[in-house]
Amino acid sequence: MKRCVAGATGGIVLLLALFHPALAAEKEQTFLAITTGGRKSTAYQIGLDLKDLSKGYNLHLAACPSKGSVENIFAVSQRPGNHLGIVQTDVLAFVSKFNADPQLARIEKTVRWVYPLYRQEVHLLASDIVSHFSDLSGKRVGIGPPESGSYLTSRLLFEIADVTPQQLFILDDARALAALKAGTLDAMLVIDGMPVKRLVSGIQPADRLHLVPITHKGIRSFYPAARIPAGTYAWQTADVETVSVGTVLVAYNFHDYHCDAIGELAYLIRENLSWLKANGHPKWRTVNLDADVQGWRPYDCVTGYIPPVDLRANQSLRANPSNPVAKAIQTVFRP
Repeated sequence: MKRCVAGATGGIVLLLALFHPALAAEKEQTFLAITTGGRKSTAYQIGLDLKDLSKGYNLHLAACPSKGSVENIFAVSQRPGNHLGIVQTDVLAFVSKFNADPQLARIEKTVRWVYPLYRQEVHLLASDIVSHFSDLSGKRVGIGPPESGSYLTSRLLFEIADVTPQQLFILDDARALAALKAGTLDAMLVIDGMPVKRLVSGIQPADRLHLVPITHKGIRSFYPAARIPAGTYAWQTADVETVSVGTVLVAYNFHDYHCDAIGELAYLIRENLSWLKANGHPKWRTVNLDADVQGWRPYDCVTGYIPPVDLRANQSLRANPSNPVAKAIQTVFRP
């Protein structure tokens, strides 16, 4: 992924200046960037929701698409301009377990967690010849690229369940879905928070694809049980039992002005969580910001952040989501 650069929203600034020329004398916007996932991923939509939230508070947040969690944690640790990222908990656990590697040790040292977020369900999508996870032995299975969290989770699931596919195809979700429809794959794994945009819009009943339950006891000793309710996708007629993996918002361990900027963003997320639940991706409704992230240190720029008086006073400026005029304005300015 190319470096994500947080740019100014010139159109909005110009619009405001037409009404309030004195705004030019105010303090400059604060710029941050968050690496997320593919453009049709839940993580990317979560990033856009945070971008939308931050617009009203002199904070410009760029939501940057990426290949997934593995790329995100590396980007936050190593790439200037990638301040925050959304990372799966099993990727964090992997880095901690193998921190004897100097590069992984550096990542563990320089990355801190901001908030736990939502859980991603494991979607095992397959043709009619696959009914159980164990049926993947000897089959052609699509998994995500090595930079994605899906790649790691898929490999761990195969290892835990002692399943050996005939061939693994390293493909992004779009290409894997096309191959599955064409019959050159028997199944694919999509690890993302439901509803997954690509699975909503990219599959029709005529494709004759279905979600396969994952109930293996060994897998469930590592990954919590989850359920994809019937009707989550128009082509899905029954509940599907599966497992899930958590996600975490992480940040580089800055000690400069970015420290306050990330602290401010975290404060705004907490203070406006009800707005995010009402206006953002449905996964916001499951978020518990007070949950713990085992094995990793919280970011002290978040836990110790004290908002300035003007930021606390401006909390009342966030429009009531039930106001239709406010919702129309938010729609116009939504990316």
